[in-house]
Amino acid sequence: MSSYFTDLARQFIGGEWRQGTGSWDIIDFNPYDGEKLASITIATVDEVDEAYRAAADAQREWAAISAYGRRAVFEKALGIIEERETEIADAIIAELGGTRVKAAFELHLAKEFLRESIQLTLRSEGRILPSPVDGKENRLYRMPVGVVGVISPFNFPFLLSIKSVAPALALGNGVVLKPHQETPIVGGSLVARIFEDAGLPGGLLNVVITDIAEIGDAFLEHPIPKVISFTGSDKVGRHVATVCGSLFKRSVLELGGNSALVVLDDADVDYAVDAAVFSRYVHQGQVCMAANRVLVDRSLQAEFTDKFVAKVKSLKVGDPRDPQTVIGPVINSSQAEAVSGVVDQAIAEGAIALVHGRTTDNLVEPSVLTGVPADSDLLRQEIFGPVAFLIPFDGEEEAVRIVNDTPYGLSGAVHTGDIERGVAFAKRIDTGMFHVNDGTVHDEPRVPFGGEKHSGVGRLNGETTVEAFTTLKWISVQHGRSGFPF
Repeated sequence: MSSYFTDLARQFIGGEWRQGTGSWDIIDFNPYDGEKLASITIATVDEVDEAYRAAADAQREWAAISAYGRRAVFEKALGIIEERETEIADAIIAELGGTRVKAAFELHLAKEFLRESIQLTLRSEGRILPSPVDGKENRLYRMPVGVVGVISPFNFPFLLSIKSVAPALALGNGVVLKPHQETPIVGGSLVARIFEDAGLPGGLLNVVITDIAEIGDAFLEHPIPKVISFTGSDKVGRHVATVCGSLFKRSVLELGGNSALVVLDDADVDYAVDAAVFSRYVHQGQVCMAANRVLVDRSLQAEFTDKFVAKVKSLKVGDPRDPQTVIGPVINSSQAEAVSGVVDQAIAEGAIALVHGRTTDNLVEPSVLTGVPADSDLLRQEIFGPVAFLIPFDGEEEAVRIVNDTPYGLSGAVHTGDIERGVAFAKRIDTGMFHVNDGTVHDEPRVPFGGEKHSGVGRLNGETTVEAFTTLKWISVQHGRSGFPF
C-alpha cells in the first residue's frame, strides 16, 4: 500500500509522471491516525493547459482505433484491479478512512463499471433515417465529444473517478481528471497507473492534482473540453453549471442529497431497521444517497425506534483497518466539527438525542435524534455524517409531503408489505431514484443514475452515459441530383 503513496504522488500529464510546478504542496493525510501519506506539489494553470492539449492530441488517434481495439484496454484494466485488489483496498482505507466493508463495496462497483465500459466500446451506434426527399440518405453518426474533464469527490473517489473516466475513454474521448484534494491518489494517480499499465496510449488520460486557489476556473473554462463531469456538492455544482453554460459546454452534475427512508404501517420492521441503519451509516454517512431522514408510521414508531436505537448502539466505531469496524473517521477535522455542530444545533432547537455520539479527532460516533422541529433547516439540508433524524408521520399523505419538503431529490426508499403500494408511493416522490423494500444507497452500471432539483442535472450509466459523452452528427447523402428553386 505504502508504495502507492510514494510512487504516485505526482502529476500525470502527456503520458509522463512529473512534479507539479506550483508554489505549494497538497499534503495527503490518513484521516484516522493523522499519518502523512504523501506530499504533492500542485499543478498550475499551465499544466492544466498541457494536460488538455495532450488529451486532445491523443484523442484523434484513439477515436480512429476500432471499438474492438479499444475494448482490450478495459479488459486488461479490469484484470489489473482484480490482481491488486488487496493493495487498492488498503489504499482506500488509508486515504479516506473507509472501512473494509466500504472498500470492498467500492471495489465491487468499480469492477462492475469497468465491465460495462468494455461493452460501451461497442455501443456507439449510428442510424439511417428516412427522408421525404427522393434519393436522399440520412446518416446519423454518434461521435465522441473529444475531451472530457472529470472532477471527482472524496467519498467514493476510486469508483466515481472510474465511473466517468472509463466510459468517456471507451467511447473514444480523451480525459483530464482532477481528483479531490483529500483523495489525490485513490481518486486520481491510482486510476492513471491502472490504465497506463493496461496499455492506454500516453496522453489520453491525464491527472492534474491541484486546487482552485491555484487555478481558479481554468479547469472549467479551458476551450478544449466539451463536457465537464462533476460529482460533489450542489453549491460547487451550481458554479460549475454556470461557468459551463456561459461557454456552451455540456455539464453532467451528480450532486448532493437529503434522502428519506419511509416505513409504512405494513412494513417488516426488523428488515426496515437493517435497511435504515445501513442507508444512514454506511461510510460514516458520507454518501450522497444516504438516508438523512427516517420516517416511520406512528403505529410502528415505538417498536421501530427501540430496535433502530439498539442496532445503532451496537455499531463498532474505530480503526477502519479492523474488519469489525463499521464507523471509521470522517474525512477531516472540518467535517467532524460540522457534523458535531448539526447535533448541537438540533438539540438547541428542541430535538431529543436518543443516541448522542461523541467526537474524538475525526471519529464521530453515530447519533440518533428525534423531535427535530418541522420547520428546522436541518431537515432540508444534506448531512454528510453519521446522524439520523427519526420522524413519525400519520398516513401516506403526510409522509409524501415530508419527504418532498427538501430542495434535494436524489434517492430514497419505502418499506411496505404491498409492493404495488410501494411503487405507487415512489412515483409521488420528487427524486431521480427510489427503491421499494431496500436501502437508499444503490448504483448499477446500466440503470440511469441522477437526481432532480438541487441533486443534479443529467444522468450517467448505460445509454445515458453514451448520451453524456458523445454527440450526434447528421450526414446526408444525395443519391442522384437535387432540384433547386433557383
